Amino acid sequence: MNKIRNYFRESYYELTQKVTWPTWDELQSSTMIVLVATIIITLMVWGMDTLSHLVLTQYYNLF
Repeated sequence: MNKIRNYFRESYYELTQKVTWPTWDELQSSTMIVLVATIIITLMVWGMDTLSHLVLTQYYNLF
């Protein structure tokens, strides 16, 4: 039981004293980067899906 209590005590100390939390501006900047990257990757996947659909539709229409 002492090990568990010690674990939580050390975890709390680390989170409050050793971890460097981002500032509000850094957090907003990181969020925007993730949002833009998500949109770009989504558009790439949508484009590949649409292109493969068109190619396969044309291929199946041949037979």
